[in-house]
Amino acid sequence: MNKIDFRSDTVTKPTGLMREAMNSAQLGDDVFGDDPTVNLLESKAAALFGKEASLFCPSGTMTNQIAINVHTRPGDEVICDQLAHIYNYEGGGIAFNSGCSMKLMRGDRGRFNAKDVLEAINPDDPHFPVSKLVSIENTCNKGAGAIWDMTEIASIRKVCQEKGLMFHLDGARLFNALVESEYNEAVIGSSFDSISICLSKGLGCPVGSLLIGDAEFIKRSRRIRKVFGGGMRQAGMLAAAGVYALDHHVNRLKEDHANARNLGEILNQCPWVKSVMPSDTNILVVDLHEDTEQERILRELESFGILAVGFGPGKIRFVTHLDIDGKDIDSCEKTFNRIK
Repeated sequence: MNKIDFRSDTVTKPTGLMREAMNSAQLGDDVFGDDPTVNLLESKAAALFGKEASLFCPSGTMTNQIAINVHTRPGDEVICDQLAHIYNYEGGGIAFNSGCSMKLMRGDRGRFNAKDVLEAINPDDPHFPVSKLVSIENTCNKGAGAIWDMTEIASIRKVCQEKGLMFHLDGARLFNALVESEYNEAVIGSSFDSISICLSKGLGCPVGSLLIGDAEFIKRSRRIRKVFGGGMRQAGMLAAAGVYALDHHVNRLKEDHANARNLGEILNQCPWVKSVMPSDTNILVVDLHEDTEQERILRELESFGILAVGFGPGKIRFVTHLDIDGKDIDSCEKTFNRIK
Protein backbone atom coordinates (compact mmCIF):
# COMPACT_ATOMS: atom_id res chain seq x y z
CA MET A 1 0.00 0.00 0.00
CA ASN A 2 1.34 3.42 -0.97
CA LYS A 3 1.16 5.72 2.02
CA ILE A 4 0.14 9.38 1.93
CA ASP A 5 2.32 10.92 4.60
CA PHE A 6 0.91 14.13 6.11
CA ARG A 7 2.97 13.87 9.31
CA SER A 8 5.29 16.72 8.34
CA ASP A 9 6.99 18.42 5.42
CA THR A 10 10.21 16.98 6.87
CA VAL A 11 9.38 13.54 5.43
CA THR A 12 10.11 14.59 1.86
CA LYS A 13 12.68 12.69 -0.19
CA PRO A 14 15.15 14.44 -2.51
CA THR A 15 13.89 14.62 -6.08
CA GLY A 16 15.83 12.96 -8.86
CA LEU A 17 17.31 16.27 -10.02
CA MET A 18 18.26 17.18 -6.47
CA ARG A 19 20.04 13.83 -6.10
CA GLU A 20 21.94 14.54 -9.31
CA ALA A 21 23.06 17.88 -7.92
CA MET A 22 24.17 16.18 -4.71
CA ASN A 23 26.08 13.47 -6.55
CA SER A 24 27.99 15.98 -8.69
CA ALA A 25 28.82 18.42 -5.87
CA GLN A 26 32.38 19.61 -5.43
CA LEU A 27 33.60 18.69 -1.95
CA GLY A 28 36.12 19.84 0.62
CA ASP A 29 36.24 19.98 4.41
CA ASP A 30 33.81 22.54 5.78
CA VAL A 31 35.39 22.66 9.24
CA PHE A 32 38.52 23.94 7.49
CA GLY A 33 36.31 26.26 5.45
CA ASP A 34 37.26 24.78 2.09
CA ASP A 35 34.15 22.95 0.94
CA PRO A 36 33.26 24.99 -2.16
CA THR A 37 29.62 23.91 -2.28
CA VAL A 38 28.99 24.81 1.37
CA ASN A 39 30.66 28.16 0.72
CA LEU A 40 28.43 28.66 -2.33
CA LEU A 41 25.28 27.89 -0.37
CA GLU A 42 26.24 30.19 2.50
CA SER A 43 27.10 33.10 0.21
CA LYS A 44 23.95 32.54 -1.85
CA ALA A 45 21.69 32.58 1.22
CA ALA A 46 23.37 35.66 2.69
CA ALA A 47 23.05 37.58 -0.58
CA LEU A 48 19.41 36.55 -0.94
CA PHE A 49 18.55 38.30 2.32
CA GLY A 50 20.99 41.19 1.89
CA LYS A 51 23.15 40.02 4.79
CA GLU A 52 26.92 39.66 5.06
CA ALA A 53 27.23 35.98 5.89
CA SER A 54 25.49 32.72 6.76
CA LEU A 55 26.30 29.41 8.43
CA PHE A 56 25.22 25.93 7.32
CA CYS A 57 24.08 23.73 10.20
CA PRO A 58 22.46 20.30 10.58
CA SER A 59 19.10 21.53 11.89
CA GLY A 60 16.83 24.48 12.52
CA THR A 61 16.91 23.75 16.23
CA MET A 62 20.68 24.24 16.12
CA THR A 63 20.49 27.50 14.17
CA ASN A 64 17.90 28.87 16.60
CA GLN A 65 19.88 27.78 19.62
CA ILE A 66 23.12 29.22 18.26
CA ALA A 67 21.43 32.56 17.59
CA ILE A 68 19.98 32.70 21.09
CA ASN A 69 23.35 31.83 22.60
CA VAL A 70 25.17 34.53 20.64
CA HIS A 71 22.58 37.23 21.34
CA THR A 72 22.27 36.63 25.10
CA ARG A 73 24.16 36.08 28.34
CA PRO A 74 23.15 33.66 31.13
CA GLY A 75 20.40 35.24 33.19
CA ASP A 76 18.90 37.19 30.28
CA GLU A 77 15.31 36.76 29.12
CA VAL A 78 13.93 35.81 25.70
CA ILE A 79 10.51 37.08 24.62
CA CYS A 80 8.47 34.82 22.32
CA ASP A 81 4.95 33.47 21.86
CA GLN A 82 3.63 30.55 23.88
CA LEU A 83 3.25 28.59 20.61
CA ALA A 84 6.84 29.20 19.50
CA HIS A 85 9.01 26.31 18.35
CA ILE A 86 11.94 27.56 20.44
CA TYR A 87 9.75 27.13 23.54
CA ASN A 88 7.80 23.97 22.70
CA TYR A 89 10.04 21.80 20.55
CA GLU A 90 13.71 22.47 21.25
CA GLY A 91 14.14 20.38 24.38
CA GLY A 92 14.43 23.27 26.83
CA GLY A 93 17.52 24.39 24.94
CA ILE A 94 17.21 28.06 25.88
CA ALA A 95 17.72 27.17 29.54
CA PHE A 96 20.15 24.29 28.92
CA ASN A 97 22.39 25.95 26.34
CA SER A 98 22.18 29.63 27.23
CA GLY A 99 20.94 29.86 30.81
CA CYS A 100 18.11 32.20 29.86
CA SER A 101 14.53 32.46 31.03
CA MET A 102 11.55 33.14 28.80
CA LYS A 103 8.58 35.46 28.77
CA LEU A 104 5.66 34.08 26.79
CA MET A 105 3.26 36.17 24.74
CA ARG A 106 -0.31 34.99 24.20
CA GLY A 107 -0.88 36.09 20.67
CA ASP A 108 -3.10 35.16 17.74
CA ARG A 109 -1.92 31.83 16.27
CA GLY A 110 1.60 32.59 17.44
CA ARG A 111 1.62 36.25 16.42
CA PHE A 112 1.85 39.11 18.90
CA ASN A 113 2.31 42.85 18.43
CA ALA A 114 4.68 45.67 19.29
CA LYS A 115 2.55 46.80 22.24
CA ASP A 116 2.81 43.29 23.70
CA VAL A 117 6.59 43.43 23.38
CA LEU A 118 6.81 46.87 24.96
CA GLU A 119 4.76 45.71 27.94
CA ALA A 120 6.84 42.52 28.27
CA ILE A 121 10.20 44.29 28.58
CA ASN A 122 11.42 44.17 32.16
CA PRO A 123 12.38 47.33 34.03
CA ASP A 124 16.03 48.03 34.80
CA ASP A 125 15.77 46.41 38.20
CA PRO A 126 18.02 43.66 39.65
CA HIS A 127 14.92 41.73 40.73
CA PHE A 128 14.19 40.95 37.05
CA PRO A 129 16.12 39.22 34.29
CA VAL A 130 17.42 41.47 31.52
CA SER A 131 15.09 41.47 28.51
CA LYS A 132 17.53 40.85 25.68
CA LEU A 133 15.98 39.08 22.70
CA VAL A 134 12.65 38.94 20.86
CA SER A 135 12.05 35.91 18.63
CA ILE A 136 9.18 35.35 16.22
CA GLU A 137 8.30 32.26 14.15
CA ASN A 138 7.15 32.84 10.57
CA THR A 139 5.21 30.79 9.64
CA CYS A 140 4.04 29.57 13.04
CA ASN A 141 3.79 25.78 13.14
CA LYS A 142 1.39 25.51 16.09
CA GLY A 143 -0.60 28.40 14.61
CA ALA A 144 -1.41 26.23 11.56
CA GLY A 145 1.15 27.93 9.35
CA ALA A 146 0.14 31.48 10.27
CA ILE A 147 1.92 34.28 8.36
CA TRP A 148 3.13 37.42 10.09
CA ASP A 149 2.12 40.84 8.78
CA MET A 150 5.11 42.92 7.68
CA THR A 151 3.75 46.07 9.29
CA GLU A 152 3.72 44.34 12.66
CA ILE A 153 7.22 42.98 12.14
CA ALA A 154 8.42 46.53 11.39
CA SER A 155 6.73 47.84 14.54
CA ILE A 156 8.37 45.18 16.70
CA ARG A 157 11.71 45.92 15.06
CA LYS A 158 11.35 49.57 16.02
CA VAL A 159 10.63 48.68 19.66
CA CYS A 160 13.66 46.39 19.74
CA GLN A 161 15.91 49.10 18.35
CA GLU A 162 14.61 51.72 20.77
CA LYS A 163 14.94 49.42 23.78
CA GLY A 164 18.24 47.75 22.86
CA LEU A 165 16.86 44.26 22.23
CA MET A 166 17.99 41.88 19.50
CA PHE A 167 15.42 40.52 17.03
CA HIS A 168 15.61 36.93 15.75
CA LEU A 169 13.47 35.20 13.13
CA ASP A 170 12.79 31.48 13.35
CA GLY A 171 12.05 31.15 9.65
CA ALA A 172 11.89 27.37 9.46
CA ARG A 173 9.03 27.79 6.96
CA LEU A 174 9.80 31.37 5.94
CA PHE A 175 9.60 30.64 2.22
CA ASN A 176 6.02 29.44 2.70
CA ALA A 177 5.27 32.91 4.02
CA LEU A 178 7.24 34.69 1.29
CA VAL A 179 5.35 33.12 -1.62
CA GLU A 180 2.01 34.14 -0.07
CA SER A 181 2.84 37.64 1.21
CA GLU A 182 3.68 41.12 -0.02
CA TYR A 183 7.22 41.14 1.34
CA ASN A 184 10.43 39.61 0.05
CA GLU A 185 13.80 38.32 1.26
CA ALA A 186 15.45 41.75 1.23
CA VAL A 187 12.76 43.27 3.43
CA ILE A 188 13.04 40.35 5.85
CA GLY A 189 16.83 40.66 5.89
CA SER A 190 16.69 44.32 6.88
CA SER A 191 14.19 43.63 9.66
CA PHE A 192 16.09 41.10 11.78
CA ASP A 193 19.46 40.76 13.48
CA SER A 194 19.48 37.06 12.69
CA ILE A 195 17.45 34.70 10.54
CA SER A 196 17.15 30.92 10.64
CA ILE A 197 15.82 29.15 7.55
CA CYS A 198 15.21 25.43 7.16
CA LEU A 199 16.01 23.56 3.96
CA SER A 200 14.58 20.17 4.95
CA LYS A 201 10.91 21.14 5.23
CA GLY A 202 8.98 22.60 2.30
CA LEU A 203 12.14 23.02 0.24
CA GLY A 204 12.60 19.25 0.25
CA CYS A 205 16.27 18.82 1.22
CA PRO A 206 17.30 15.74 3.19
CA VAL A 207 18.90 17.77 5.98
CA GLY A 208 20.16 21.25 6.81
CA SER A 209 19.39 24.78 7.94
CA LEU A 210 21.08 28.16 7.60
CA LEU A 211 21.72 30.91 10.12
CA ILE A 212 22.02 34.33 8.48
CA GLY A 213 23.32 37.63 9.85
CA ASP A 214 26.19 40.10 9.75
CA ALA A 215 29.80 38.95 9.53
CA GLU A 216 30.65 39.37 13.21
CA PHE A 217 27.50 37.53 14.29
CA ILE A 218 28.27 34.60 12.00
CA LYS A 219 31.90 34.52 13.17
CA ARG A 220 30.68 34.13 16.76
CA SER A 221 28.01 31.66 15.62
CA ARG A 222 30.62 29.46 13.96
CA ARG A 223 32.40 29.15 17.29
CA ILE A 224 29.15 28.16 19.05
CA ARG A 225 28.38 25.65 16.29
CA LYS A 226 31.71 24.02 17.12
CA VAL A 227 30.83 23.92 20.82
CA PHE A 228 27.46 22.33 19.94
CA GLY A 229 29.18 19.68 17.79
CA GLY A 230 27.66 20.97 14.58
CA GLY A 231 30.74 21.04 12.36
CA MET A 232 30.43 18.84 9.28
CA ARG A 233 33.20 17.69 6.93
CA GLN A 234 32.33 16.88 3.29
CA ALA A 235 29.02 18.62 3.72
CA GLY A 236 28.93 19.85 0.14
CA MET A 237 26.71 16.93 -0.85
CA LEU A 238 24.08 18.27 1.56
CA ALA A 239 24.74 21.89 0.64
CA ALA A 240 24.21 21.07 -3.04
CA ALA A 241 20.67 20.03 -2.19
CA GLY A 242 20.19 23.42 -0.54
CA VAL A 243 21.49 25.30 -3.58
CA TYR A 244 19.16 23.31 -5.82
CA ALA A 245 16.20 23.91 -3.50
CA LEU A 246 16.71 27.67 -3.38
CA ASP A 247 16.86 27.73 -7.17
CA HIS A 248 13.97 25.37 -7.94
CA HIS A 249 11.70 24.63 -4.97
CA VAL A 250 10.56 28.01 -3.64
CA ASN A 251 7.82 29.06 -6.05
CA ARG A 252 6.34 25.56 -6.13
CA LEU A 253 5.39 25.94 -2.44
CA LYS A 254 2.15 27.49 -3.71
CA GLU A 255 1.17 24.01 -4.91
CA ASP A 256 1.42 22.73 -1.33
CA HIS A 257 -0.75 25.59 -0.12
CA ALA A 258 -3.40 24.89 -2.75
CA ASN A 259 -3.41 21.21 -1.76
CA ALA A 260 -3.79 22.21 1.90
CA ARG A 261 -6.78 24.40 1.08
CA ASN A 262 -8.44 21.55 -0.81
CA LEU A 263 -7.67 19.11 1.99
CA GLY A 264 -9.12 21.53 4.52
CA GLU A 265 -12.40 21.68 2.61
CA ILE A 266 -12.58 17.89 2.63
CA LEU A 267 -11.76 17.66 6.33
CA ASN A 268 -14.43 20.21 7.23
CA GLN A 269 -17.05 17.79 5.87
CA CYS A 270 -15.87 14.81 7.92
CA PRO A 271 -18.18 13.61 10.72
CA TRP A 272 -15.24 13.21 13.13
CA VAL A 273 -13.98 16.77 12.61
CA LYS A 274 -15.34 19.59 14.76
CA SER A 275 -13.41 22.33 12.98
CA VAL A 276 -10.26 23.06 11.00
CA MET A 277 -8.08 25.93 12.19
CA PRO A 278 -7.69 28.67 9.55
CA SER A 279 -4.53 28.01 7.53
CA ASP A 280 -2.44 30.41 5.46
CA THR A 281 0.02 27.90 4.04
CA ASN A 282 0.62 24.13 4.18
CA ILE A 283 -0.36 23.18 7.75
CA LEU A 284 -3.84 22.05 8.79
CA VAL A 285 -4.74 21.60 12.45
CA VAL A 286 -7.97 19.69 13.03
CA ASP A 287 -10.06 19.88 16.21
CA LEU A 288 -11.92 16.64 16.87
CA HIS A 289 -15.33 16.36 18.46
CA GLU A 290 -15.12 16.00 22.25
CA ASP A 291 -16.28 12.38 22.16
CA THR A 292 -13.85 11.38 19.38
CA GLU A 293 -10.68 9.59 20.45
CA GLN A 294 -7.59 11.00 18.78
CA GLU A 295 -5.62 7.74 18.80
CA ARG A 296 -8.51 5.83 17.20
CA ILE A 297 -8.70 8.30 14.33
CA LEU A 298 -4.95 8.13 13.79
CA ARG A 299 -5.06 4.32 13.79
CA GLU A 300 -7.93 4.20 11.31
CA LEU A 301 -6.23 6.72 9.03
CA GLU A 302 -3.08 4.65 9.09
CA SER A 303 -5.02 1.48 8.26
CA PHE A 304 -6.03 3.24 5.03
CA GLY A 305 -2.44 4.33 4.35
CA ILE A 306 -2.79 7.92 5.55
CA LEU A 307 -0.34 9.21 8.16
CA ALA A 308 -0.89 12.25 10.39
CA VAL A 309 0.18 13.23 13.91
CA GLY A 310 -1.50 14.15 17.16
CA PHE A 311 -1.00 17.83 17.90
CA GLY A 312 -2.15 18.17 21.47
CA PRO A 313 -5.34 16.93 23.14
CA GLY A 314 -8.13 16.49 20.62
CA LYS A 315 -6.08 17.81 17.71
CA ILE A 316 -4.53 16.24 14.60
CA ARG A 317 -2.08 17.93 12.21
CA PHE A 318 -1.83 17.39 8.46
CA VAL A 319 1.03 18.95 6.46
CA THR A 320 1.20 19.06 2.68
CA HIS A 321 4.52 19.00 0.82
CA LEU A 322 6.21 18.21 -2.50
CA ASP A 323 5.70 14.45 -2.15
CA ILE A 324 1.92 14.90 -2.05
CA ASP A 325 0.01 15.87 -5.19
CA GLY A 326 -3.57 16.67 -6.14
CA LYS A 327 -4.40 13.01 -6.80
CA ASP A 328 -3.40 12.17 -3.23
CA ILE A 329 -5.73 14.87 -1.93
CA ASP A 330 -8.60 13.60 -4.09
CA SER A 331 -8.10 10.05 -2.82
CA CYS A 332 -8.41 11.25 0.78
CA GLU A 333 -12.01 12.36 0.43
CA LYS A 334 -13.40 8.85 -0.02
CA THR A 335 -11.16 7.49 2.73
CA PHE A 336 -12.02 10.18 5.27
CA ASN A 337 -15.74 9.56 4.84
CA ARG A 338 -15.25 5.88 5.78
CA ILE A 339 -14.17 6.99 9.27
CA LYS A 340 -16.93 7.82 11.75
